[in-house]
Amino acid sequence: MKKNILFTIFIVYAINYQVNAQNTTNTNSKMIPKTEQDWKKQLSEKDFHILREKGTERPNTGIYNIHSKNGIYHCKGCNEPLFKSATKFESHCGWPSFDDAIKGKVTYTKDTTHGMLRTEITCSNCGGHLGHIFDDGPQETTGKRYCINSASLNFEKK
Repeated sequence: MKKNILFTIFIVYAINYQVNAQNTTNTNSKMIPKTEQDWKKQLSEKDFHILREKGTERPNTGIYNIHSKNGIYHCKGCNEPLFKSATKFESHCGWPSFDDAIKGKVTYTKDTTHGMLRTEITCSNCGGHLGHIFDDGPQETTGKRYCINSASLNFEKK
């Protein structure tokens, strides 16, 4: 009986993994025709892992976690503007947090990895993984928290 339950759990997990892999494919990445080798040449190993392999940096380690300069945060993969500094807030979650993205600059995809139901956000221009969005942001603005990897961003001071 235990073997049947474990086998069923394994099958459900395997199916979930396959469905999630299909759901998180971002066809927008074809807008920038680069091979994985091209990306590896352009990005550091850490940046490649986060942007192209959907990795996550450790909390409280990113350069933009505690950062309050006025300007625009751009995608490190393609330099597309993504977030304005006016939308950045301190969420104490360990990653840079924004309550809004520049309209049309990020793509939202259902993400069920790690047994969670989340929404992944990627750069609409190159398909680079940025992080996830949650509904626990500032209620006086959008109520959203864009939880972003610093390694997926560059900053341009105004």
